[in-house]
Amino acid sequence: MTARSMSTSSVNSQRAVNNAWWSRAWSNNAPGYLFLLPWLIGFLGLTIGPIISSFYLSFTNFDLLTPPRWIGADNYIRMFTNDPKFVASIRVTLFFVIFSVPLKLAFALGVALLLNRGMRGLPLYRALFYLPSLLGASVAIAILWRQLFAGDGLVNQVLANFGIIGPSWISNPNYSLWTLIILSIWQFGSPMIIFLAGLRQIPQDMYEAASLDGASKSRMFWKITLPLLTPVVFFNAIIQTIEAFKSFTPAFIISGGTGNPINSTLFYTLYLFQEAFGYFRMGYASALAWFLLLLVAAFTAFSFLTSKYWVHYDE
Repeated sequence: MTARSMSTSSVNSQRAVNNAWWSRAWSNNAPGYLFLLPWLIGFLGLTIGPIISSFYLSFTNFDLLTPPRWIGADNYIRMFTNDPKFVASIRVTLFFVIFSVPLKLAFALGVALLLNRGMRGLPLYRALFYLPSLLGASVAIAILWRQLFAGDGLVNQVLANFGIIGPSWISNPNYSLWTLIILSIWQFGSPMIIFLAGLRQIPQDMYEAASLDGASKSRMFWKITLPLLTPVVFFNAIIQTIEAFKSFTPAFIISGGTGNPINSTLFYTLYLFQEAFGYFRMGYASALAWFLLLLVAAFTAFSFLTSKYWVHYDE
């Protein structure tokens, strides 16, 4: 037998071994692959596919009626150089994120501290406080909020009982965005539940030792509770910041889809919706969507980079 024939026989043997291994692996794992198939089809068809298509469309002029026309980076150039509404939507969204997220987290932490004292009916209170998080993003709540803060709404009726004439909160650009911030704070249930779970994990012997040393309640909060709770604060801050950037329904309903008065409630997502489904500028809307993705990613990356200076883990 020649060296070439021996080499060919060895390759064929190795190939047969590999084929047998793949055959056994497939037969053993086939049921699992079949169960994963619906998710995999949905992931590729409804997630990865639209992402790739959106990235391509962001470099085109596309109105849903005619084929996309490649225009290069014109959409992004227009976005940064010749679009005042883009600048206005960024300003409104950043204002909303900067004020609504810290206020919501502070309120949620305060309620969690109250519930952590072991009061009676704790499961009922947890459910009641969590309910706004389930309902807050709905159309019905947005309509209710618009009625509450209207010129003749319930808020002004209550103020009138004290001799205060309230403005039309929704139609006044000085107050309209703050009504949406208050609505966001009202949806404090989700971070509150997470804060409560984090508080339950703090060892009680630390508080007992601090109490024996004469530490006050406020000092124990700043020196024990808050440092040990920083991982939970960090998690809630990331989640709530992303949710704030994505906020859409309240601004759409309360402003009638326009972002008025004077673009004071023109959230970035609302402006993206106007470009896509109001003016059918799908290419430009895709570019706006990708910028939003990069903006959220930048905020998240910045949070992770700075977390090492203030987030304290067990180790």
